[in-house]
Amino acid sequence: MLNIDAIHMREINMPLAHPFETSFGLTTSRRILLVELESEGLTAWGECVAGEHPYFSDEMIDTAWIITETELAPRLLDANPEGGGDVPEIFKQVRGHRMAKAALENAVWDLEAQSRRISLAELLGGTREVIPCGVSIGIQPSLEKLLEKIETDLAAGYQRIKLKCKPGWDRHIFEAVRKRWPEILLSCDANSAYRMKDFDHIASWDEFNLLMIEQPLWYDDFYFHSMLQKRLETAICLDESIRNRRDALAAIDMESCQIINIKVGRVGGFSEAIAVHNAAEERGIPVWCGGMLETGIGRVHNIALSSLPNFSLPGDVSASVRFWAQDIIEPEVTVSAKGEITVPTGAGSGYAVMRGRIEDLTVRKQTLRAKARLTV
Repeated sequence: MLNIDAIHMREINMPLAHPFETSFGLTTSRRILLVELESEGLTAWGECVAGEHPYFSDEMIDTAWIITETELAPRLLDANPEGGGDVPEIFKQVRGHRMAKAALENAVWDLEAQSRRISLAELLGGTREVIPCGVSIGIQPSLEKLLEKIETDLAAGYQRIKLKCKPGWDRHIFEAVRKRWPEILLSCDANSAYRMKDFDHIASWDEFNLLMIEQPLWYDDFYFHSMLQKRLETAICLDESIRNRRDALAAIDMESCQIINIKVGRVGGFSEAIAVHNAAEERGIPVWCGGMLETGIGRVHNIALSSLPNFSLPGDVSASVRFWAQDIIEPEVTVSAKGEITVPTGAGSGYAVMRGRIEDLTVRKQTLRAKARLTV
């Protein structure tokens, strides 16, 4: 049993090392909600990946703060979970708010791993000693700038290049990249930027030998993705549409996709992420771990998740330095020349949190404490 004594909520503000642009817009800095659990001398951290605006999902940092402070944290403090797998039941009365739930649930899993003196990856069921890494490259000011970034990331050893795309920034980009690097593992991510009128245009991308086309249509759609997949030789990968195991099963049965991106925050925490992973594995659908511009706290949770056996494609779990001038963990996440990250084997996440740096970045803080427990 894990007796959680206190939950500390912090909002930190961190500038990105480089601007990151998608079809949603340009991001230059991040407001991030961190949660810290105290339990009988142990501490564990979680990160809420909700953005500043409700663009990727209907959550944003301000709604996550409110729901964590008023609903989720009090419920967790009143409970005595055996481990992370108990948290979904504790939160079940609260509908939605999956990113807020994930921050707390993932911290409980980390806490459980520490209390059992095993790695978080082992606790989750991970089997990999290293994970393959790819990169996600945002929309650039020019084609020349894009090619420079790709060259840098390939030189760093990354095994897969993913290009953010949108109408007007797609086909000519793929043509140029393929002309320069005909053999690299290449994919694209549309973040729901296209519609039915674009079917013929998207179908023409088959000639570029892409690993996948990620979420080209509506963020909540299976049906029209199924129609599009029938037009394509290239695999569709679903991201935003997959909120839970049921969604994964529906998408697979409808043949809406051939690959699934699992983002632990999007599905509500490690428990549901494992359930989606298992459902896909049982049906022969490969998965990979997507990124949400996380700090090191969220990044190391992604590393642990990516150690599960069906994460067979390079994910977006890249080095800290690609996003932050200085991360909030030590050591920072690094990628080998082979494009791999070693999965930590120490108790918990395997990384230390830089509390002083977090305090320097904190712009608001709230602490909730457990009620006094009776002892017999």
